[in-house]
This record gives sequence, structure tokens and C-alpha cells, in this order.
Amino acid sequence: MKHFIRENFFPIKNDVNIDYLINLLGEDILSSSVLNNFKVIDISSLSNTRDKSILFLEKEINIEKIKSKDIHVISSSKENLNHYKSISIVKNLDKAYNIITNHLFFHDDYQNMPDEYQYLNGSYISKFSKIDKSCNIGKNCFISRGVEIGKNCIIKNNVVIKNSIIGNSVIISDGSCVGTTGFGFDFNKRGSIHLNPQLGIVIIEDNVHIGSLCTVDRGKIDITLIGKNSMIDNMVHIAHNVIIGKNSCIAAQTGISGSVTIGDNVTIGGQVGFAGHITIGENVIIAAKSGVTKNIKDNSVVAGFPAIDMKEWKKNIIRQKKHGH
Repeated sequence: MKHFIRENFFPIKNDVNIDYLINLLGEDILSSSVLNNFKVIDISSLSNTRDKSILFLEKEINIEKIKSKDIHVISSSKENLNHYKSISIVKNLDKAYNIITNHLFFHDDYQNMPDEYQYLNGSYISKFSKIDKSCNIGKNCFISRGVEIGKNCIIKNNVVIKNSIIGNSVIISDGSCVGTTGFGFDFNKRGSIHLNPQLGIVIIEDNVHIGSLCTVDRGKIDITLIGKNSMIDNMVHIAHNVIIGKNSCIAAQTGISGSVTIGDNVTIGGQVGFAGHITIGENVIIAAKSGVTKNIKDNSVVAGFPAIDMKEWKKNIIRQKKHGH
């Protein structure tokens, strides 16, 4: 997992300890045990545990590595009481996550996100960003706090970059938005006031090309990643927590749902749709207009909806034609 300092992008709003957050949740707390009433400065995920943080767990899981750190678990699964000494059980994990993270951090889906901008060569650039002098920044761009852009990058016109770390020799074409809000909310309580705060970032590695009118959402807690040498065509959507490997090529109008992992050297045709939380292996080819609903093994060539082996898909087409379909 690529490391980043969350506070560079999402400043801490309130200094609070564990007891304070438990009181903040009020009647939503079913039970609570506090091992160390530490000051909370971060949040953790299963793959990236951080010291002095809150870890939100929906299901029962025993994570040995967190026991050497100051981490308080908040869970909706009572079974986790068997695994952790510092834990709170809540009625609704989404609600608890929203209350705590909105209280802890500033972010751009909540009022009064602090930032300061300079108007430079026709674009608004945060004073808290780091952009190498060798970069070319086009007109009418918006680059917010915490953003880092490496050497020899080209950012074309009307580009928005938030909550992102960008490597060297990256090109982002006109009208694209990187680091924007992921599509996370309580399914039973919809609307803008119930959004789950998205407090991760986007990492774009060296020598990546992103076409026009693309959107790349930041991670919820950790990262969205586009690997080295990857090529993203126009009008591609990459949702939160997506991991794209090195040397990948994605054609226009493809949509990738949240938490999809795509291996190295993958080629994806135009207008492909991916269901969330699936894994695509390495050296995979996916034909245009396919609907990918399940994991795909390394070295596969697939097509159709649902996407299956290309040879089998072609046989199915022939069978359908024979039967007048």
C-alpha cells in the first residue's frame, strides 16, 4: 500500500480522544471498552493500519498486527468483542463512520474546507500543493491542497486535480477530473447529507497518459492507483479504491466500479463495464462492450455479457444465429 500523510489533504478539524468520540456517538453505541484513551489523528483500513487511529470493521475478523498499535475498533459485529480489547460495538457502522470522520477531518463534501489559491497563468493552484517547475499547466485548471505533481508532466486545459500524488512524465488531457469524491453512501439513506466521507487519495505513477473528460475518484480510506506506463482513453470512469496495474490500456467509455483490482498488462476495449469488488488477472484482454461481473484469471481473453472466454462467446453467437436469435 502506497503511504501518504492524510492531514496534507484533509486537515484535522478537531483534536479528540477515544472517550470523546464514543460520547459523540451517543445512543448508537451498544457496548464499549477502551484500552487507552489516546488522541485520534487518523483512520485505518484492513490493509493499512495506522497508529492512533480508528478502524471500522463490518464483519468479524481478527487482525493480530493492530494489537501493537493504538487503534480503537468500531464494529457492527458483536463477535469482534472476542478479538479486541479496545472496541466499540455500534448499531449502524455507516452512521458511525460518517459522524466520526466528519468530526475529525475537513473534506470538500463538507462546508468550510480550508485552502488558499494563487491565480497563476490562468489557473487556480493551491499554496499547499507541490508542483515541479518542469511541468506545463494549462488554462482554467484547479489544483487543490496536498496535490503533488512530479517532473515533466503536462496538465492540459480545464483539468481538476484534488487529493492526488502524480509521478513524472504524466499527461492529463482536457476536462479530466482526478481525486474527486467516490460514490459512497448509506444505501438506505440516500442524498448528499448521507455521503460517506472519502478521505483517501489518487496515486498516478510515472509515464501514465489520461485522456479527455475522464474521472478518477479518490480512495475511501486508502488509495486509487493507476500503475506505471498505463494508457487511459477519453471518457473513462475509475471509481474509488480501484487498483490498475502497470502497462494497462483502457479504451474510451469504460466504467470501472469501486474496489476493482486490475493486474499488469491488461487491455480493455471500449464501453466495458466492471462490477465492483472483483479482481482481473495479469495479461488479460477484454473485448469492447463486455460486462465483467466476476474475477478473471491471468492470460484470459474474454468477451460478452457476462464476460466469458472469447472462444466460448463466439460459439454462443453461432448457436444463437442458428436458432434465429
